[in-house]
Amino acid sequence: MNSRPDTPAHEPLDPDAAPTRARFGVLAFLCSLSFVLYIDRACIGKAAIPIREDLGLTEAQLGYALAAFTLAYGIFEVPTGWWGDRFGSRGVLARIVVWWSLFTALTGAALGIGSLVAVRFLFGAGEAGAYPNAARVIARWFPLANRGMAQGFMLTSAQVGAASAPPVAQLLIDTVTWRGAFVVFGCLGFVWAAAFYYWFRDEPAEHPAVNEAEAELIERGRPAAPTTEHPPIPWRSILTSRNIWLLGLVQTCSSAIYYMFINWYPSYLEQGRGVSSQQAAWLSALVLAGAAIGCITSGYFNDRLARLTNFSPARFRYFGFAGTATAAVLLLLSVQAESATATSFLAAAACIGTMSQQATFWSVTTEISGRHLGSVFGLMNSMGIPGAFGSVLFLGYFVTWMREEGYTGRGQWDPAFYVYAALLLVGACCWLLVDANRKIADDERVPIE
Repeated sequence: MNSRPDTPAHEPLDPDAAPTRARFGVLAFLCSLSFVLYIDRACIGKAAIPIREDLGLTEAQLGYALAAFTLAYGIFEVPTGWWGDRFGSRGVLARIVVWWSLFTALTGAALGIGSLVAVRFLFGAGEAGAYPNAARVIARWFPLANRGMAQGFMLTSAQVGAASAPPVAQLLIDTVTWRGAFVVFGCLGFVWAAAFYYWFRDEPAEHPAVNEAEAELIERGRPAAPTTEHPPIPWRSILTSRNIWLLGLVQTCSSAIYYMFINWYPSYLEQGRGVSSQQAAWLSALVLAGAAIGCITSGYFNDRLARLTNFSPARFRYFGFAGTATAAVLLLLSVQAESATATSFLAAAACIGTMSQQATFWSVTTEISGRHLGSVFGLMNSMGIPGAFGSVLFLGYFVTWMREEGYTGRGQWDPAFYVYAALLLVGACCWLLVDANRKIADDERVPIE
């Protein structure tokens, strides 16, 4: 329940009392949000072949539906991020989870390419607001030194959800068909939204489970809560910031790779490598488990580097470069492997490298955004949408075209991976040019004390 306006949310305690741990309850909600977000997003990858066979679609046509999700995701990230800044993340997050869960379930009702594209577009519109508002929650509930840890755990939970999607989807498809599988996945979000809205508060000081010591601990490392109406978004400063465009290009490149893995890799294993549907499910899960490992290690090393370098902003660029460049090399090696198992292990290692820079991306976004974190993060994350959009369309068209040219198996799929490796190298170079000393509000260099 909300505390009454004329009484504090928590009773004054002894100054030596240990901090309560309500912030870890918040982290649990964010982690479960990420899990549901990504299991709902990634389940379509394993359902791609039965969807195409049932609806009579080519890979290129299915690419339209996959791209519709990414298009809506990009369009709605900034508005939903602003809603969180303006109205608070509690109500906004609960509403958008209900929205995307509804359209996850309705995916199973698609009758053709038109309805499938429409439903996936509306599904993307709902999912768009999750991470901008989650970034705002972390900024309000965690001190600076622990944000990388929180971001790492949350992003890892997303990848655990994505890695769980192929085998769980395969089990449900075998049991209740692909249509019933989407209904089951959609039910998860309704439960989460109800529990979150009941328990969460936008400000730690308003939460009855937060004592004085925890409130002070959180307050030490975060910006003060706004006491006036939220100011207008400084779009001129944002859109002329070099960091915005560099980080947006990083997102474009890494999103292209990641969306290939979650949407097309199960089909690649079945059609390109000739494995069974069940084996493709588990090998796809292995690859996406690499993304989970990359996320959790990135949070740990991001926090450790922050302390070792006395929070030097230069740490962002080098960590981001190393992970992304390594991923490019590993992806190239995966194409050369002869067995499906070996190629999947190398692809999993490439996922580790690709996702290892995600907590760094979140941290540098928080560092430069100030009071406009939800809006800025929404914009920057949406700048990865061209990569995701282009990736799912490109690979769908590519394999359809290669089949029409007479190629099958690996010859139909493998050449596309060289394009994805080149994109990773572009993203690695962009990281070297990021300068976290430049803040969004005035885009002036802030000296390091």
